[in-house]
Amino acid sequence: MLSLLLTLCLVAPQGAGKVLLTPDEALALAFPGCTIERRTEYLDKGEAKRVEGLAKAELEGRVVRPYVATKDGKLVGTAYFDAHEVRTKSEVLMLVVAPDERLKRIEVLSFAEPQEYLPKSAFYAQLCGKKLGDELTVGRDVRGIAGATLSANAATGAVRRTLALHRVLAERSAAPLTAAR
Repeated sequence: MLSLLLTLCLVAPQGAGKVLLTPDEALALAFPGCTIERRTEYLDKGEAKRVEGLAKAELEGRVVRPYVATKDGKLVGTAYFDAHEVRTKSEVLMLVVAPDERLKRIEVLSFAEPQEYLPKSAFYAQLCGKKLGDELTVGRDVRGIAGATLSANAATGAVRRTLALHRVLAERSAAPLTAAR
């Protein structure tokens, strides 16, 4: 996924969309003065199914690369990058989950659709503070955008996937360790 992000953000051809931030710039904005550790997690088939059930969306792969930020030994948040299709072209978002499992921050890294379909910052701001739940959908807990319904649905889907991934990874780390064989 990171190679896809770097490809989208760093070598996007002219006219293919607008690159707004690199992954490093987005992480620096979200976590000033923090230590950031990139991890690689591998979901088993059961965990992937659980993520899909919670997110109510298909998961593209079972490899997850969270970026865990700490400051003075305390967890500040975890960032995930989500690359997805909006209508026919890609969007890359960085989504930050707070220690209380609420969406803390969202940044648009790139948007290849026409710029008039890019939601305003107020749309993304309403997603901050949300927890995963059935109400986290456009038309319920999320206000839609006239003329940019697909963009709103794509961003809300990314939030749901990210919060579901985060929950499953948190459940895994809270599970008791089994005895060594």
